[in-house]
Amino acid sequence: MELLVASAIGILTASGLYLVLRLRSFPVIMGTSLLTYAVNVFLFASGRLTVGAPPILSDAARYTDPLPQALVLTAIVISFGMTAVVVMIALGAYLGNKDDHVDEPLTDTKAEDRT
Repeated sequence: MELLVASAIGILTASGLYLVLRLRSFPVIMGTSLLTYAVNVFLFASGRLTVGAPPILSDAARYTDPLPQALVLTAIVISFGMTAVVVMIALGAYLGNKDDHVDEPLTDTKAEDRT
């Protein structure tokens, strides 16, 4: 179980970094989303990977720590809000420049082509 979760975290992180390094807006947004999913799975896995254990501290021999679950829920809400903000910024940049390159400087030839 731990090997599967660690492999999933590694694959999400690697594909997220690959997409973040692209020069288009949409892959960068998808890459940051994958990176946040990787962090969420890592936080969730830090609270012990036990199947069928209650998430409360009691006299039970097996339990799951509830703090990482609360952190993951908070991180999901924050990442959803930040993704919405980044999508709106990217949409505004695309509509303003008619191009979705992330860091391509505007040269004189491109400025002449647009007029």
